[in-house]
Amino acid sequence: MTKRVSMHDVLRSGSLSRREVLGWLGAVGGAALAGSAARGQSSEPLAIHHSPIGCVVTPSQTEGPYFVDERLERSDVRTDPTDGSVKDGTPLRVRFAVSRVDGSSCAPVTGALVDIWQCDALGVYSDVRDFQGLFDTTGKKFLRGHQVTDKNGRAEFLTVFPGWYSGRAVHIHFKVRLFEGTRRAHEFTSQLYFDESITDAIHATAPYNSKGRRDTLNANDGIYRRESSGAKLLVPLSKAGREYTGEFAVGLRMS
Repeated sequence: MTKRVSMHDVLRSGSLSRREVLGWLGAVGGAALAGSAARGQSSEPLAIHHSPIGCVVTPSQTEGPYFVDERLERSDVRTDPTDGSVKDGTPLRVRFAVSRVDGSSCAPVTGALVDIWQCDALGVYSDVRDFQGLFDTTGKKFLRGHQVTDKNGRAEFLTVFPGWYSGRAVHIHFKVRLFEGTRRAHEFTSQLYFDESITDAIHATAPYNSKGRRDTLNANDGIYRRESSGAKLLVPLSKAGREYTGEFAVGLRMS
């Protein structure tokens, strides 16, 4: 279902009212539990980031207003299947490793639905209409898609490095869902962030540089800063040729 949203009203960084937090940022902290109870679903699982010392709980973050459940299964999300066009930008390969946590150990989760969605190099999302007329991409499906985790709990996407829009640091949204039959059993939602020096270097090139310098860095993004969560969601990137690759391990801990 297409959403009509206002980027300016909803994504003001660091100045969200309590009502906006409960309405838009239900994935964070107590709002996540309240939202799950209100929907009659089990509470959201925690995400686990794999580090050399074991499984460490990492934070969920807001879904935001731009998630559309397209059920578009694909690895390369750069194309728009409605017209065959390909989004321009620096290639970025994102690899997820999804695990289930049991005590202090982690085991791969097979069959989890991993979604990503993001803006393009100029800060525009697909399949949404902005109330202020900044863009109307209704029906388009670029830079959206999901993969089902394999036997090793892995899912991989080829996308472009995201651009920026006012009030937010550069980021990619992701969601992990587990189903029991047709019922959604568990859901985890968060965002990925990037080192500022890499963002600066990429955004100095075309087509990013046609938009001008971004107005929000990680350090002054209210969502990134909330409970110091953003620093735990930074994705280390490696580069080969023109393409960057980032790997991020998450897990699901369910009671």
